[in-house]
Amino acid sequence: MKQNIHDDGSFFSGYKALRQKDTGLNGALEMPALQAQLPHLSGLNVLDIGCGSGEFARLARHRGAAAVTGIGVSAHMIEEARVLTDDPCITYRQAAIEDCVLIEDSFDLVVSSMALHYVADYAQAVDRIYRALKLGGWLVFSVEHPICTAAPIVSITDETGHMRHWPVDRYSDESMRSTRRFAGGVIKYHRTVATYVNTLLQSGFQLLHLGEPEPKSEYIASRPELQGHLRRPPVLLLAADKPAR
Repeated sequence: MKQNIHDDGSFFSGYKALRQKDTGLNGALEMPALQAQLPHLSGLNVLDIGCGSGEFARLARHRGAAAVTGIGVSAHMIEEARVLTDDPCITYRQAAIEDCVLIEDSFDLVVSSMALHYVADYAQAVDRIYRALKLGGWLVFSVEHPICTAAPIVSITDETGHMRHWPVDRYSDESMRSTRRFAGGVIKYHRTVATYVNTLLQSGFQLLHLGEPEPKSEYIASRPELQGHLRRPPVLLLAADKPAR
């Protein structure tokens, strides 16, 4: 199943407002942690899977990447990326990773920010990425943490409205989960931390980093609501490389 929720008008409007105002976890937690795991980008050919409106593609070029290809399934997001980008070395393609034709041994770095939990066949996606990377190439990606996708409901609160705990249920049941975010029927695919890691290893990758990033103290100081994310990890971050033989 390939989901294109970003072309739902309500979802797209809500998501766009969230990213423009930086009121989500991406700016406060996920993207700083992901960037910290990147190699030096100077001269690299980069693939961005689930490129959204092109924030990372533009950042990569600013940091010296020779070329960036961004792919995403949403026509609305790809159009937004093209409007916001004025750079002949950045190319955007509307396609799902399951369908996109990638030339083997062509990329130095593949990045994916909070996208691969929407992909039904993770093993196939990892294999496609592995073949598209050059020897010595890197894969750095983030997904919603399996603790969160296992039981995607809001926290349990006490009578005063304060968060008490979050339930974790059906953790070993790797299957679809339906959630509501700006619009109903958002489908994510729950898989365990072990599956995320072991699939990389089985495909030939070498694991370089496993992270469960926390919001930085300076963000918590200005946005106290982020304190709750110290109680459970919202993001799983993995970095791996295709060993040079």
